[in-house]
Parts: sequence; C-alpha cells; structure tokens
Amino acid sequence: MRPKIDPATLEIVRGALIACANEMGTVLSRTAYNPMVFEVQDFCVGIIDAKGQLVAQNSGGLPIFLADMGVTVLDGIHKFGLAGFEPGDAIIMNAPYVCGQHLNNIVVYAPCFVDNELVAFPAVRAHWLDVGGRRVGFGSVETTEIYEEGLQLRSIKVYRAGKLDENIWQIISDNVRFPESCLGDLRAQLAACRLGERRLTELFQRYGSDTIRDCIEEMWNQSERLARAAVAAIPDGEYTAESFLDNDGQDLTKPVPVRVTVRVRGEEMTVDFSEVADQVKGPINCGSSGGIAAARVAFKALTLPSHPVDEGCFRPLRVILPPGKFLSAQPPAALGLWSIPLPTVIDTVLAAFASAVPEKIPAAHKGEMGGFAVYGNDEASGRRFVCLNMMGGGWGGRPAGDGPSAAVSICQGDVRNTPIELLESRYPLFFEYFSLRGDSGGAGRFRGGLGVELAVRPDYPALVNFNLERTLCAPWGLLGGHPGTICEARVERDADSTSVSVKKRTRYPISNQDRVVFLTAGGGGWGDPLERAPELVAYDVREGYISAERAADYSVVLNPTDCEADLKSTEALRARLRHERLNAPK
Repeated sequence: MRPKIDPATLEIVRGALIACANEMGTVLSRTAYNPMVFEVQDFCVGIIDAKGQLVAQNSGGLPIFLADMGVTVLDGIHKFGLAGFEPGDAIIMNAPYVCGQHLNNIVVYAPCFVDNELVAFPAVRAHWLDVGGRRVGFGSVETTEIYEEGLQLRSIKVYRAGKLDENIWQIISDNVRFPESCLGDLRAQLAACRLGERRLTELFQRYGSDTIRDCIEEMWNQSERLARAAVAAIPDGEYTAESFLDNDGQDLTKPVPVRVTVRVRGEEMTVDFSEVADQVKGPINCGSSGGIAAARVAFKALTLPSHPVDEGCFRPLRVILPPGKFLSAQPPAALGLWSIPLPTVIDTVLAAFASAVPEKIPAAHKGEMGGFAVYGNDEASGRRFVCLNMMGGGWGGRPAGDGPSAAVSICQGDVRNTPIELLESRYPLFFEYFSLRGDSGGAGRFRGGLGVELAVRPDYPALVNFNLERTLCAPWGLLGGHPGTICEARVERDADSTSVSVKKRTRYPISNQDRVVFLTAGGGGWGDPLERAPELVAYDVREGYISAERAADYSVVLNPTDCEADLKSTEALRARLRHERLNAPK
C-alpha cells in the first residue's frame, strides 16, 4: 500500500494542475483570432482524466461549462476506446445533445501520454464566431431544428498521430462564414492543448503517475468533504421556487414556466427539474448537460464559491432531469439559444433557499445573457462582418451589501465585454455612449446593482439580432426588496424621429441613420428599503445611481440644495410609515 500523500506535495500538485489550465488559457487568449475569445474570454480550459472526470479547471473559466467537459471526452473514449488514442491526436467536438450547448461552443482536446500510458486529456472549449447554418452571430430566434444551426462535429480526429486531416480542415473551412477567424481559433485551441500535454508530462514525470493519481483522488475527497459540510449546514427540507421565461422565441404569447424543487437530506442535495417546461419549438432548449450545469453552478455558488473546481465538489449533488424538458431536449430540437434560460434557472434554484438560508441568498440578478449581434457588409473593405459583444447588468442586493453593477450573468463568471474602442477599430460601427443605467436597481436595504445603457449606429446598412428575455419576470427582490428594472431595446430612427421597441427579432434591418439602444436589467433589492442608511441614498443620488425622485422609494428626504439627507425629516417620515404598516388591515 502506498504511503499517504503529504500535505505539501498535495498542494504543489493541486497548484500545478490549476497553473497548467491557466497557462493553456493564456496561450488560447493570446493566439485566438476572435474577440469573443481574446477579449470577452468566452472559453474554458479543463484537465480531464481517462474516465472523463474533471481534475482541474482554469481560474475564471465559465461556470456554465462545468458539467460537460467530462462528457465530451467520454464520448470520444466510447467511440475510440482508450486504446484508440495515439500521441499527437487532437479531437474536435460540438455534438449538441452530448455537450448540451449550441454548436458555436467548440471543444478541442488531446490525449496526454506519459511513458506510453494515457494519463489525462487537456481540453479547451471556445466560442467560435460562426459554424454555418442560418444563424449569424448569436441571438437568432429563427431556428426550430438543430440542422439549421450549423456544422455538427462529433468526436472527430482533426489530427491523427500528429498528422493533420486535411479533409476535416477543408470541411470546416467550406462551411463557416469566417474561416480565417474560426480556423485561427482552432489553431489556438490546438496550441493550448499541446502546451497542456507538455506541462502535464513534466508534472507526471517529476512526481510519478501513482503520486499524481493519489493527489488527484485526495483533492476530490477534500472537495467532497467541504461540500458535504456546507450542505449539512442547510436545514433539511424540501424547498421550491417558480419563475418563467417570456417565451421560446417562436410562440411569443406563451411563457415558459420554470419550477424547481430542491431537497436537502443531511449531507446531500437533490435539484429536481421534473416540473420545468417541456422542450419547446424555439431555440432556447439545451441538452441535459446544460441543465445539469445550471444545477452545478447554483450548488457551487451555495456551497464552495471560492474553492477550486474539480469532480469532488459535486459528489453530494444529485440532479433529476427527465428527458424531453427544455433543459434536456431531444433531437432534433434547436439549441441555438441554449444559454438564455440558464441564468433564470439558477436564480430560481437559489430563490428556493431564501427561506432556509436567507443569510446566503441574494435577490435576483439581471437574469439574461446581455449580448448583442450586429452584422452586415463593410462597404469600405467589401467584406462581411459580425460584431458580437457582451453587456453586463445588475446583480441582486446581498445580505451584506449592494449588488454589483454592469456585471455579466452568473453563468458567465469572469467574462467581460470588449471595449467599444476596440470594436470601433475592427467594425464599421460607432458607439455613441455606454454608461450605467440610472434607477435600474431595485430599492432595498441593500440596493440592486445597475444595468447598462449602450447606443450604437452602423456606418452602413446592417442587421441586428434582438433576443430580450425576462421582460415580464423582473429581477425579484428578497425580504421586502423591490424588483429591478427589466431590460429593453429600441431602434431610434433619425429619418422620421420615431422610436421602435424591439424584444425578439432576427435580422432586423437598420440604416446608417438609425441608432440601436440597449438597456440591460438591474438587480432586485434585498431587505426593507426603510432600513437603508439615508446617507447611502443621498450618495446614490449625487452619483447618479438613482434620481432624486426615486429617493422616495427609500422614504428619504433630501435637502434640495445639496442632495444631502435630512436625517430628522427622514426619521419622522419612516416612523410614520412603519406605524401605518403595523396598523394596516391584515
């Protein structure tokens, strides 16, 4: 029997595995062609063992990619068998009902051999600019079948024993609108995987395969113990919450219900999605891996938010997800907008715990992905273009502070928006302004974070995809907090001085005389607004976060000359309101 791993070696190996994933991410972001990768950081790097289990993930990797890096590699293992991999192989994968995601999220992974033994798979997922099909950019609500959405690649060896398969390369090149970008990103992913192979080989050779495996198993065991302790701190019980999505993008009159039940029994938790809506005609479906990822993100946020991600973190979690739900869609369902519902699903899972552990649960955040796609032909260069970017919004107020402003959704982790100056240098677009959206955060003891407001005008006629969500189910407040403001979008036409509100439209035409304005949602407030410090309300007014009129939501009286809080008048007003509440008819 091998001796127990000493703590120093364990931490060195843990740090080295995470450092390997981080270095792979650096290589990817520095060599990618696509701003969604090198600026937005819409990617994730994982190290997967020979059984498809997650060993380590890069710091800042997208949380929503947690569930299906392993199943992606497992698909290749089932197809080729472990004996079917050779040094120098590289596999490309985006099979939608295995990965659970839209086809643009391409995984590239490679087998790592040490002393002729396959020990691990470094893997990289990145969002490609295009994969062919009807969809240009993201946000399209047109598709109803996966076959309309682009090129499907299921566990395809693009390199065999170090030799490129030119036919696969040609198929990809011929089926995407922007081959320079897509193939450039593929090369960047391959380079990251090759680096991962080298670093893993160095680590295994330094410590030996047995020691590394023991370290990995102990990492998983430690994560499991910590996760179980966190679950055990939640009172046993069954908790439910409900919300809904506006629609599926096809039937605009029919909301999509989201009902979640969570059960806690001792050290284990079950997330039950049995009562969410069935799969829909529109493209907001995802495969079961996507639904499981939503449960994992909520579970991780609730139990071990700062702990490194590995397989052990999720051992106490069970997910019930019957096939045929919009979170576990079956072929040939469209998955082009797979990620759109997931922030709302995660918000709803967290909301179920509000009565059990209110000291841990924030109010709802913006609940949508907040991106835009503007595309067309650049008449100056004669080339087509597609500009994609992310927009943040408000997060919910928290038990210990205000919600962050202009932050991406809980699904997206540390992704960021591309600076508008960079977008203007690459695309025929002019961004007139990009600012915080005042009065968008819900009132509360701790205010909801603010959304953003962005206005863009094209140099030439262009098309826009609009895909607004949560315009009917506002980001809710908790414990007396007010809801946040919903997201909006409008097209302002200078030619006739009109303004048109748009929610879900694909290929919406705009001219160079039109301005498109996006306004993202604010987060809900947490706690009674009457408990917010008057000085904080006055500060928010002076900074432009809320208007003087909205100070009334907090029952704060402001001096009109300097916008300082009149503490005596405020306390008198609040005392009267509390008295009226106490004596209001039940």
